[in-house]
Amino acid sequence: MELVVERDNLMRALKRVKQNKGGPGIDGMILGELSVYLKQEWLRIREELLVGSYEPSPVLRRLIDKPGGGKRELGIPTVLDRFIQQAVLQVLQPMYDGTFSEHSHGFRPGRRAHDAIREAQRYIQGGRQWVVDVDVEKFFDRVNHDVLMGRLARKIGDRRLLRLIRSYLVAGVMDGGVVAERYEGTPQGGPLSPLLANVLLDEVDKELEKRGHAFVRYADDLRVFVGSQRAGERVMRSLVVLFGKLRLQINKTKSAVDRARYRSFLGFSFWTAPGMITRVRVSKQSLARMKDRVRQITSRTGGRSMVQVAKELRQYLLGWRNYFRLAGMSRTFSRLDEWVRHRLRMIQLKHWKCGRTAYREMRSRGVPSWLAQKAASNVSSWWRTSAKALNTALPNTYFDELGVPRLAP
Repeated sequence: MELVVERDNLMRALKRVKQNKGGPGIDGMILGELSVYLKQEWLRIREELLVGSYEPSPVLRRLIDKPGGGKRELGIPTVLDRFIQQAVLQVLQPMYDGTFSEHSHGFRPGRRAHDAIREAQRYIQGGRQWVVDVDVEKFFDRVNHDVLMGRLARKIGDRRLLRLIRSYLVAGVMDGGVVAERYEGTPQGGPLSPLLANVLLDEVDKELEKRGHAFVRYADDLRVFVGSQRAGERVMRSLVVLFGKLRLQINKTKSAVDRARYRSFLGFSFWTAPGMITRVRVSKQSLARMKDRVRQITSRTGGRSMVQVAKELRQYLLGWRNYFRLAGMSRTFSRLDEWVRHRLRMIQLKHWKCGRTAYREMRSRGVPSWLAQKAASNVSSWWRTSAKALNTALPNTYFDELGVPRLAP
């Protein structure tokens, strides 16, 4: 605990919490108020941490949409508790990270999802064409506190620190002004949760390593690559037992033993032609979600200017491109570029509102009179019309100048 409250550690924690941003917890305190609050109250808080009497505040319950449908529950700690959790994380992570499996990639310094994808690609290229796709039933909501604390106590000898971590685990959840007690789970939303998940699931990793399996894990997303369906079914049965020892259950409807090319992983899928290398692609589900998001941003009823739409689109597409650049799909990305700019041309046509304005604007941008007149007379047929005259009136370079990134290399 003395390392947690050491000044340099606290300054790094404060900087990181501010970088991560995030909204207020149940007390309404925003990040901009944290520094002033700490100047006034830190000596008291520090003493409580050192004697082991500090009590975290309940977390604020938030529900967000999951990519595959349904809702994910987040527990938003107060900014003070996020700061303390970050300080704890910075002490514990160096203790644990070097002991974790090389096949674990989620929420670890210097590792990322692309590393997990490349490792999976190597396994498939090496002939392991079958995968055991494991989905843990509501993992973050079902973590058993006693099991987790037992694993932590093997390495952490400071009872004050153990008590503080348990306090964060059992802190209540406020929803609609009512605080409910928590008996299991580690709420997503705090800095400590990812490390605690890795501590617990490292036991599964170590057992898989002991048995010589080829596997990749990213947080609670686990894939084991095998050479046949029969081998995969044996591994699946053993994993049910392994997770059961941690008092966790495998979701039987979402988990499966299947050909690797039919199962997506972290938004990617894999494809291997006979005698060729295994290629990484964007999964169909990820492409569908991307198009849905672009449709939302480029909705014609938003009442926003083209500059505003382009700014929001830029922020989303840059992140999407950076994540999925690993996929070798230049033709698909080129078609997506065309589709995105088609959506933007529809917005511009909508902004022109009437045929007379549309005709004048297109003529001023070099569209021949006959083509501008034809397009303006069908101004209500947004999709069909925008693909013709507007390609000349609003070339791709126009959207480049607005800052809309291209997905294709």
